Amino acid sequence: MKQNLRIAIMMTLVTTVLLGLLYPLAVTGLGQLFFPAQANGGLITSGNQVLGSHLIGQPFSSPAYFHSRPSAAGNGYDAGSSGASNFGPTNHQLIDRVKADVEKLQAENPGTPIPVDLVTSSGSGLDPDISPAAAEFQIPRVARERGMSTEDVLVLVAKHTMGRQFGILGEPRVNVLELNLDLDATHPRR
Repeated sequence: MKQNLRIAIMMTLVTTVLLGLLYPLAVTGLGQLFFPAQANGGLITSGNQVLGSHLIGQPFSSPAYFHSRPSAAGNGYDAGSSGASNFGPTNHQLIDRVKADVEKLQAENPGTPIPVDLVTSSGSGLDPDISPAAAEFQIPRVARERGMSTEDVLVLVAKHTMGRQFGILGEPRVNVLELNLDLDATHPRR
């Protein structure tokens, strides 16, 4: 019995040190070595001021900016409560929210099909990207609000459109924060 107890205590100590201390330190060290930007949150800074992260979505409500996907994370884009709403397709709260978003977007851009990612949230609720179609849908509003031509805004969207990773993984996407920061840098709001 004493031998079994001693082995159990030793295994607990060894696995605690190995898996609770050494493994996390090794993974953190490798992350810092090979992927320092991602390991530190993908922060975008200007001088000493953090503007946001290109890895986590942020809300933009001004009509002069491109808008992100709706967020189901907490009160919206709350990284501390990341997750989907888990509402099913027949849930009345989800249906009412999507209907309200569709009506708002139809008023903004009548007669144009609304990309699904502008009315549905991602699984994490923190998606920093939108589809190129969602960005193109918003071009007339952003161009009007900034006094730009739609062609100039389309060029910026194309500049920030990323293709599939390795040419096969995922879908083309546009990072909303990076696009909006470029808009502010090249065409400040009037």
